[in-house]
Amino acid sequence: MSRVVSFSTDNEFADNLDNLVTKSGYQNRSRFIRDASLYFADLQQRGPLEEMKDNEEVEGLIIIYYQHGIEQKLLNVRHSNGLKITSYNHSCLTHSHTCVDTMQAFGTAAEYRIVIKKLQNTPNVDKVTFISAPMRDEGCC
Repeated sequence: MSRVVSFSTDNEFADNLDNLVTKSGYQNRSRFIRDASLYFADLQQRGPLEEMKDNEEVEGLIIIYYQHGIEQKLLNVRHSNGLKITSYNHSCLTHSHTCVDTMQAFGTAAEYRIVIKKLQNTPNVDKVTFISAPMRDEGCC
């Protein structure tokens, strides 16, 4: 069941809202505003990974773009005593000539920072990105 929630804004923001929604890849304002609100609230409550308390427990996804030659380092991360890796996937991106691995993990902010820093300082790693799972008190799982 849906519920209508309205808010006030200045004219300039209102005039540009549909353009912002479209450029962000959304097809309607409601979903855009919902997702933006949840993202902003999570960021305000916990902050980015770099600013989280060391013992803050975090669940999320590490995305690693790389060239072959680092597979052993990725295996070491997956089987270390740091982050608990709950899911792992490898794909070859033939158009960009890059491999990408994703690691769904659970651990502390400090453990994530250690792993990400190690990966970023590894030759043949092109890019490392982290996406934290949203904070929820209840839900489907």
